[in-house]
Amino acid sequence: MNLDRLKKEKNAVILAHNYQLPEIQDVADYLGDSLALAQSASKTDTDVIVVCGVDFMAETALILSPDKVVVLPDLAATCPMAAMATPEKLKRMKNEHPNARVVSYVNTTAEIKALSDVCCTSANAVNVVKSLPEKEIIFVPDMNLGKYVQRFTSQKIILWPGYCYVHRDIKKEQIIKLKKMHQDAEILVHPECSPEVIDTADFVYSTGGMVEHAKKSNSKEFIIGTEEGLCYRLKKENPDKKFYSTNSVCSEMKKITFEKLVHSLETLKPRINLPDKIIEDAREPIEKMMKIGKR
Repeated sequence: MNLDRLKKEKNAVILAHNYQLPEIQDVADYLGDSLALAQSASKTDTDVIVVCGVDFMAETALILSPDKVVVLPDLAATCPMAAMATPEKLKRMKNEHPNARVVSYVNTTAEIKALSDVCCTSANAVNVVKSLPEKEIIFVPDMNLGKYVQRFTSQKIILWPGYCYVHRDIKKEQIIKLKKMHQDAEILVHPECSPEVIDTADFVYSTGGMVEHAKKSNSKEFIIGTEEGLCYRLKKENPDKKFYSTNSVCSEMKKITFEKLVHSLETLKPRINLPDKIIEDAREPIEKMMKIGKR
């Protein structure tokens, strides 16, 4: 069946993360970071949201649009980093640090968000943490993003021992080698990278930040320190510029195929469901974060 006709018939919108396969990016109604996607979908009058990404992204879409049907084309598309944070361990850490506030990255499960004081993205993590009066912050779950935030605040960041394997495995030596090959290239890396990689960069950005910077920059060449799927979008939107990837791949992000997308639209399955209490409790820290972003 024709995809456009199928979308119209189901009154559906397709969201795709920047790390998705090219054929998925090409048919998406909205392409971007996970939170921006969920926010975009919440503003539409569609009945169905198809999330081409991983599990926590579909949950976030449902949290912000609880009256809509949210579908994830493959339930096996999970985020290993999000799975590193469990409610039991977080409750224990909160008891150990009773004066600390919990800042959870959007790359967490709905259960973790529901136990948090406020959420953050990789783009606004520093601002969110600095907006809090508490001197201690439990930062969940990405250790490297937490270390990056620590550079900009005197607050004590209590790090969760989690990581994104894709960004962890980008090495300083890779970046230096690419820079030797492309001496005029600007180095853009994600804050989930290790401190050593961040120290080699000209700029540290979320994927959305990289997209904006590449458009505005006078440079014609860029070394991109994040998942390789972003380079497809960057090249497509900036055909006169060159982008050099670290060839870092998230196998989870690649589980959504065009065939699975079509099947999920036809059947409206697999559908994401969450308890009403979790939706309600998880929405509050997300909304707090969005208010901080507007200040």
